[in-house]
Order: sequence, then C-alpha cells, then structure tokens
Amino acid sequence: MTPIYLPLGNYPSVTALVFEQAPVRETTRERAALQFETIDSEDAFARLGDQWDDLVYTSPRPSPFMLHCWLLEWWRYYGEGCRLAVETASRGGRLVGALPLVTFARGGLRVATFIGARQSCLGDVLLAEGEGPELVEALVARASAADHDYADLFGLAADSRLAALRGAHSIRLFERVAAPVLDMSDGWSETYRTKTDSRKRSHHKRRRRQLAELGRVEIDHARTIEELEPALEEGFRIHALRWRGRPDGSGLVTETGMRFNRAALRGLAELDASRIVSLLVDGRAIAWSWYFVLGERAYLHRLAFDPAFARCSPGLINALDTLESVAADGVTRVEFLGGAERYKVELADRLEPLHLGLGLTGSAAGRAVVRSQATWLGLRERGKSSELARRLYYGTAGARNRLARRRDVLRPNGVRRAGD
Repeated sequence: MTPIYLPLGNYPSVTALVFEQAPVRETTRERAALQFETIDSEDAFARLGDQWDDLVYTSPRPSPFMLHCWLLEWWRYYGEGCRLAVETASRGGRLVGALPLVTFARGGLRVATFIGARQSCLGDVLLAEGEGPELVEALVARASAADHDYADLFGLAADSRLAALRGAHSIRLFERVAAPVLDMSDGWSETYRTKTDSRKRSHHKRRRRQLAELGRVEIDHARTIEELEPALEEGFRIHALRWRGRPDGSGLVTETGMRFNRAALRGLAELDASRIVSLLVDGRAIAWSWYFVLGERAYLHRLAFDPAFARCSPGLINALDTLESVAADGVTRVEFLGGAERYKVELADRLEPLHLGLGLTGSAAGRAVVRSQATWLGLRERGKSSELARRLYYGTAGARNRLARRRDVLRPNGVRRAGD
C-alpha cells in the first residue's frame, strides 16, 4: 500500500526570531511526516500491540473496550461477516493515531462501526500526546472515503473527539445510556458516608446479618490469572441463573461469548486491568462483579446474583464490596457505564451519558438512512417526555421481550446466531 504523508501545523515564522535564545523545540518540519494506512487484516492489526494500548491509556476518558487484547479477541470470535477497516497514522514508525472500525452488511448497505460492536463503550479516535484535531479530521476523512455507506457508532461520550467534529464529517448524537459516574477521591469510607444516610446504612447492615444467618460469608478478590479464571467460570454460572428465561445480550451465556470472554480475560490480566469480586456463602459464590482498572479509573462491566438469595440483596451488598475493593486499588473515578439503576444513581455524583453516533456517510443511500434513523430517534427522544408514551412503553415491555429476537450486543447486527 502506498504511504500518504501529511505534515500538519501552521506556525508563524516570527516565533523563531522573537525567541532566538530559547531552547530549541521540535517544529513541524523536524517532526517525522505522518504515514497513513488502512489495516484490513488480523495479522497487521495484531502487530500493533503495545503501541495501540499506549494510545488508549493516554486518552482523556480511556476505555477498556478499546484495549488491543479486547478488540483482537472480539475480531477472532465475532468478526465473521465483517471487514477490518482500521485507519492508522504513524510518525517515524510509531503509531500516533487510530480509528478502530469494522464494516458489515445491513439492509443491503455497508455499515461502519467500532470494533466490539455495541460493547464498545467510550470508543473514539485514539491519539498520541502532542497530536491534535487535525489528525482526527484526517483519520475520519479517510474513513469517510472508504467502502461504506454510513457509520453507526455506539458508546460515544458527548466530549469525545468524534463528537467534536464539525462540517462535512460531523456526527449526530443520540443519548442511549445514562452512564453514572462516581468520584472516589476521598476514599471509600468517606464516599459511603456521604452517599448514604443512617437509614440506608442500617438497611445494608441488616442485609449482611441476613446473609450471615445463612452460613459463613466471605468476599473473594480475584486479580491474578490463576484467581480470575475460576472466578469468571462462577460468574458465568451466576449470570445464567440471574437471567434464566429473560432476554440477555451480554455474551456471558452463549458458547461463543464465553470463549471470547475467557480469551479477553487473559489479555486483560496480563495488563493487570481485570478484577472480579465474589460474595460467597459457605464457599459457594452467590454474587459476582467483574470490573476493569485503567490507571485511577475503574469500569464496572458485569454483575449478577443468584436469585435464590434475592431477599438478602446479595447483588447490592457485593456491589458495595466491589466499590470498597475499587478504592483499595487507588481508583478515584468509577464509571458505572450502564443504565440508571437505582443503586447506581443513589451512589453516583452525576450522569455522563453514552450516545449513538450516526454519520460519516459515503453514499446517497447512506445519507437517506441516517436522515431516517435520526428522525425516528428524535421522535423517540421527544416521546420520553410524554407520560402516556412512557406508560405504553413500559406497560408492553413483557410482551415485547417475549416477541424479541435473541440479542447479542457483541455482534454488529445484534442478532445471536444459531448454535451460540
């Protein structure tokens, strides 16, 4: 593939005259030129390795679902029917920018989405320190000119680099997930005291006493791969119990999903980014929580409890124990990522929603689909303010769930395949 070089920046020449005695700084001319490439094979993507993760860790709101091991394993287990379309930029052989996309077929059109599909929370353009919005524009322009009709990007933050695009490459955002956030700068004890009143704390103590009446209560903290692998298997069991007979798109109860999560767990463990906290009674896990740690941030990924113990609220108690464990890791910010469940909202400081982004159209058909979807989503947003519409929506939830196709958020089209 022929490299494309693009020097960026526009600095006034008078600067050098004014600061003649100042230390010599790297100028645009002295910097290595940008080299762009579209990564379309697994081997080429696998070689990016550590360079990729360096970009993730330096992101303003880093995402564990953008880590190289997660994306690579997703491609291996869920990439069938998709094409890799990862736009990258390098300087002097060093990766400095990336837009992690795949394309897939939907309704006769080619759609671009993040690697990882609907589980790509906080996906975005990845940039090295010192790179600016010009590089974001360049990567997006290359993606827009590629072989797809439009982009459907789930999990965008309102302050993401892609959300900041304007003009021809702008992306329309629609809020989809509440994503509560908790500041833990003061540690768990102070945070817990601030976020709960005496009545709520008494309720939690009563639930702990009820659990103790059932047997010996233990909290298991898994961090090494030797600890994490059996804890994940217990998590699969508990999750299956919790969601038995109910719609579940987690990927934790399908054969493909379990294989994917086992593989991703190993990669995350090598980065010391994976933790599992389990609540045990007489040595048997009855609640489970899996979270990721990147620097001083934690991301709650999955949690479940055995419904046979529901009267003792094991899920809530394990969530509190998880937050205590998070604080012990030196974490100062917790991303709940999911919806506005009551316990999350009560503990959180604020909501920082995740959005669906539509745009990067590459054809007239793609533009028509984006307009149509945007109109529908806009009407849906306005409908949320209608009490009648809300009652109708929630009143028919049971019927809709029974009629719904089996979903799998790890597949771009959302449809679970036969045999999974």
